[in-house]
Amino acid sequence: MSAPSKWPLPSRGVRFITPTFMIQKLARHPLTKECYPTAMGYYPEASGHRMARDRHDDNLLLYCSSGQGHLETDSWRGDIGAGHLMLLPQGLTHAYQASQADPWTLYWIHFQGASTRVFMQYLGYREGRPVADAGVSPLLIGAFTNLLEVRRTGYSTRAFINASNHLRHLMTQISMEISAHSGRLQAGFELEMVQAFMLEHIDRAVTLDELAAVANMSKYHFSNRYKALTGYSPIKHLLNMKMEHACNLLDTTDLGIAEIAQQVGYDDQMYFSRLFRKTIGASPRGYRSSTRK
Repeated sequence: MSAPSKWPLPSRGVRFITPTFMIQKLARHPLTKECYPTAMGYYPEASGHRMARDRHDDNLLLYCSSGQGHLETDSWRGDIGAGHLMLLPQGLTHAYQASQADPWTLYWIHFQGASTRVFMQYLGYREGRPVADAGVSPLLIGAFTNLLEVRRTGYSTRAFINASNHLRHLMTQISMEISAHSGRLQAGFELEMVQAFMLEHIDRAVTLDELAAVANMSKYHFSNRYKALTGYSPIKHLLNMKMEHACNLLDTTDLGIAEIAQQVGYDDQMYFSRLFRKTIGASPRGYRSSTRK
C-alpha cells in the first residue's frame, strides 16, 4: 500500500489507514473485492503539504474543496483549484503540493480492488489527463465526510463493507457532479434549467424546438451538446423521465393506465404502453403487479 503523506495533522484534520487484516478481508469479500478503501483523510488549509511518489501501489482520489495547489505527473503538470479532482491510478508517478499563498483543503482516498481501473475511467481519467472538475459541491463534501466516519466503528467488518460500497456510490456521484458542472460552465447552456423545463412540462408533448429554445441554441448544437453531457439525446432523455414518472405513479397511486398515460403526455394508452414496455421491460400492469406483491 502507498503510504499517505506525513503532513503534520491539525486538530480538525483526519488521516485514517485501514489495518492490514481488514484490507485482507475486503480483498476477498464478494461485496468489496472490486473496490475498497485502504486509507482516507481530510487536510484543512494544508499549509506545507506536499508528496512525491515514483512508485504508487494504490489508486488515489483527491478532491480540492478550497485553496490551490500544483500537480505533476509524467505527462501532465498544472495548477489545482477549488472543485478540482486529482485522479492518480496505480503505477502513475506523481508529485503534488499545496500553494504557499493559498493552501488547499483536501479530501483524499487511497483505494484498491479488481475494478479500480474501470472506476478511474468512469471518473474521466485518461492518460495525460489526471484532473477533472466537479466544482465545489456540498453534496460531495458531505459524502466524503460520511465516508470518514468508518474510522469510529472499532474496525467493524460490516462498517467497512458499507464504507466500500459508499466509496463506489461516491464515485458515481462524482461523475454526475462533473457532468452537471460541465453543463453549468458551457456558455448559453444551463443543463439543469432545461431538465427543470422537461419536468415542469412532463404532462405534455415537448418538441426538440422548444428544448433548444430554452437553451437558446440551434437544434443541432443543442442535441449534440446535450448528448455529450448526459449520454442521451434530449428527446430520449425526456422519454426516460416520463417513464420514470409513470413508474412512480404506478407505485404510489391507484390511477388507471389511461390516466397515467395522460399524466406523462400521451393521449393514446396503447402507444404509451408500448413505449413503457420498450423502456422498462414490462407492461404498465405487469410493473404495477410486480411492485405490489
